[in-house]
Amino acid sequence: MTGNPTQVLHALADSDVGGLTYIANNVGEPGLGGGRLLRNGQIKKAIGSFFTSNPEAVAAAQSGAIEFEVMPQGTMTEAIRAGGAGIGGFYTPTAAGTVLAEGRETKQIDGRLHVFQPALRADVALIRAWTADAAGNLVYRMTEQNFNRAMATAADLVIAEVEECVPAGELRPESVHTPGCYVDYLVPVRTSEADLGSSASIAESGKRAGGLRMKLARRALAELKPGDIVNLGVGIPTLVADLITPAHGIILHTENGMLGVGPAPESGGAMEYPINASKIPVTALPGSSYFDSADSFAMIRGGHVDVAIMGGLQVDAQANLANWAAPGRPLLGVGGAMDLASGARRLIVTMTHSSRDGSSKIVPTCTLPLTATGAVDVIITELAVFRFLDGRLTVTELMEGASLEAVRAKTEAEFDIALES
Repeated sequence: MTGNPTQVLHALADSDVGGLTYIANNVGEPGLGGGRLLRNGQIKKAIGSFFTSNPEAVAAAQSGAIEFEVMPQGTMTEAIRAGGAGIGGFYTPTAAGTVLAEGRETKQIDGRLHVFQPALRADVALIRAWTADAAGNLVYRMTEQNFNRAMATAADLVIAEVEECVPAGELRPESVHTPGCYVDYLVPVRTSEADLGSSASIAESGKRAGGLRMKLARRALAELKPGDIVNLGVGIPTLVADLITPAHGIILHTENGMLGVGPAPESGGAMEYPINASKIPVTALPGSSYFDSADSFAMIRGGHVDVAIMGGLQVDAQANLANWAAPGRPLLGVGGAMDLASGARRLIVTMTHSSRDGSSKIVPTCTLPLTATGAVDVIITELAVFRFLDGRLTVTELMEGASLEAVRAKTEAEFDIALES
């Protein structure tokens, strides 16, 4: 993924250093960057939010070859920022009421349950910037700020892999993202698309789809209004981006640090364009902006994202959502789901009405690990649209070709009926 110090990581993988505690969103793709460190057995413990993107990481965690700690992506980013700011920890509503909060200190703040998260700090930070000057000041390119800005502050020794070095004074002071006081070493490199793995080309995105999935995406789009700041989850929600036009007036937000996401480019890849949180190259609309992951999740937790559209494995009658851990799968990949589900002002869930085995996904009580409690506002399936009205699960619309009898037959949870005319 762009923004990773891939060549420094490869150099580390060629060394005999071992017993590492590796802090990153994930360990990277197999054989690339951190994935090589894992394959070599150099990682003792991994701390991150999404390990399931690498099957070798899943196998290592399940076999006990490495220790691992999974935390919500926004919590991890804020923990790194706290470590860099000399703050011992913080309370966050993200993950409250879920398995990731088990055994942690909790506290009611303004009537809402919060979970305590200690700060994260490292001995060494390996980061990636686009331009550096001789004073050590760093400038990041497009969405490559992601975790780099916070990590540059939260380690005793900071090594920055950079694409370009210029003399001191050539960078405008107001354009500097990371001041040179944080940086100890600069490593000039030249990056090719081969260094970026699956984020290198738009051809890798595979995001085009039709049929039922696109039908649900179109219905979700109808829930949005001009001026909404919207975050789209993976799967069906991502398809909403294909349907949005400038006339809709909708502003798309992505967790890795961009506001004003445009459609995918017709060609090219991550060397020419920013990428979104799903590693897909995207374009930037007029008025767009870039920032780091810590600021991105502060937007989410602070209620500055109007709508999140997410997929679901289960939603229950109490508006609880389960969407990050499938039955029989290891609890190794939460990503930013918990932050978005609990932080967005409005949560829309798009999903098929039933699981592959025919069981209902709309249930009296979720049996899968929860993503967020009491967070869901709207559910959209191929059969109906449900809303939580006065705290009650309510059918407000039947999808084309669906009947109320079919909804009753395939919905395990009790619901009210208030069909909109």
